[in-house]
Amino acid sequence: MAWTTLGIILHGIWRGTRHHAGMISGKAPGWQRSSLFYLLATTIFLAFSIIFWKPLSLTFSPGVRTLVLAAGGLTYFPGLAFILWGRLALGRMYFVSTSFGAQLFTDHHLVTHGLFAIVRHPMYLGLIAAAIGSLLLYQAWTTVAFTIFAPFLLFRAYREERALAAEFGEEWQAYAAHVPMFLPGWKIKEKDKWTSPL
Repeated sequence: MAWTTLGIILHGIWRGTRHHAGMISGKAPGWQRSSLFYLLATTIFLAFSIIFWKPLSLTFSPGVRTLVLAAGGLTYFPGLAFILWGRLALGRMYFVSTSFGAQLFTDHHLVTHGLFAIVRHPMYLGLIAAAIGSLLLYQAWTTVAFTIFAPFLLFRAYREERALAAEFGEEWQAYAAHVPMFLPGWKIKEKDKWTSPL
């Protein structure tokens, strides 16, 4: 499931590098639209994952181990499903962003169906859940790194929201007023966050 999800993500990125660039929030460097960069980054990511796939020296009683594995499965697999479902819902509007910048396409439209009708960032929610689940399931140093870096997705989310707010104006404001950022049914006060500097 993880390999399938990664393949679909990479295909979406490759397709996105061929779309005409539109609105940019923050800094979107030229390499962000280079297929060669993503090939290199994926190779480094996989090499890192393999090199540091070493078990943590943790020991659990059989009962605790069962609970840890159950909790891992209940977060990892739904997390991957959120990533995949969110990616498919975005369709040709999918592209990668960074903590420094987000870029839309010239023909971009706001996606509000599927999981995006429940939360504004289902893929990031899925990535965070999958990272935590992988740590519980596999207990390796690679999964520790995934879990540590997962919260940095919040910076990407804010960058993307600034670009979407600038591009779609009232349509975005109406959408954001009714759909929470990450947790279904949990609204927080969100004042002027799309215009505040990051």
